[in-house]
Amino acid sequence: MYNRTFIGLDVHAVSVVGCALVPDTGELVRMQMDSDPAVVLDWIRRFEPPVKAVYESGPTGYVLARFLREAGIDCVVAASSKLLRAPGDRIKTDKRDARLLAEMLALGQVTEVRVPTREQEDLRDLSRLRATAAKNLAHARQHVNAVLLRHGIRYPKETKWTREHVLWLHRQCFDSPVLQFAWEADVEQVELLAAHLKRIDQHVELVARDCEYAEVINALMCLRGIQVTTGFGLAVEIGDWTRFTGASIGSYVGLVPSEQSSGQSRHQGPITKAGNKYTRKLLVEAAWQHRRPYARPGIRLLRQLELAGPATRIRALEGNRRLHHKWEVFDARKKRSVTANTAIARELAGWCWSLATPLQQGEHGQGGRMNAA
Repeated sequence: MYNRTFIGLDVHAVSVVGCALVPDTGELVRMQMDSDPAVVLDWIRRFEPPVKAVYESGPTGYVLARFLREAGIDCVVAASSKLLRAPGDRIKTDKRDARLLAEMLALGQVTEVRVPTREQEDLRDLSRLRATAAKNLAHARQHVNAVLLRHGIRYPKETKWTREHVLWLHRQCFDSPVLQFAWEADVEQVELLAAHLKRIDQHVELVARDCEYAEVINALMCLRGIQVTTGFGLAVEIGDWTRFTGASIGSYVGLVPSEQSSGQSRHQGPITKAGNKYTRKLLVEAAWQHRRPYARPGIRLLRQLELAGPATRIRALEGNRRLHHKWEVFDARKKRSVTANTAIARELAGWCWSLATPLQQGEHGQGGRMNAA
């Protein structure tokens, strides 16, 4: 382990600070350079191989890691949330950060994140584009509702944002020309964002059919509450499901309770909310659907099950029954619905893992058993 040079890189948009640690001599070599990957590679190649480099995950992405790997350099990306820093260390500079990374790498204390391929990162960008568009639309609709509420106007029916509701919005008139202009602009913004989201959803559905995760997406869609956009989002955000177990997947998406235990006392608090926020949101939204009555698969599920293999179908049907039964148990115990749904989402993550992992392992006929939450 110690017969190589360990290099920590503090990467920024315009500059990179490198610190090379040579364990045999204890020598530290520092360098500040441009953020051009070719420049970084040229500096790293000055050291005798083998060499291992690391930099912290962040907004600069994975371009440098992929470039160095393609050039034959062992480069990893460290999870920024897992980096150890002494509580009394109040001085933070690029040089110190680069040295800390090199030292942690030498000690084997770096928690690596998965470096996606360019194609996988493109799919994830599309998924996050969809998430941003949905969030913008929700905010625009909330603003329209707030304007009506401030002026004492209430839609007479319960269901909103249907064709009938939109026509009703267009019929609303205000005495003030200024307010009328603002109102029409708000409604127009909602319609534009809705059309934008619809166009993205159509493209997601098109891409999902032929991408490398198509088989996993079809399997995930056999579970209630998971349609093409949700299945696509889960598949591309998780990427490699084989990294986890049925128990650890819930921890990865931040759906396990936090804990403060010492001695004989044990206290569990709210969920950790660690890991991928978008994946957690998709699971929580899908979990609500399992509260609805369920006796047998509906038309959409029956069509989806036909696209999956026998092992996937059996596993998905078992999961749908189990998750609905869990909801019935929580309701019978009068559990808070938000708390119950979080527990269902955690278990749903495990069922998704049990469907996706065998497919990525090539075990199409062997359904993996999950460790239920």
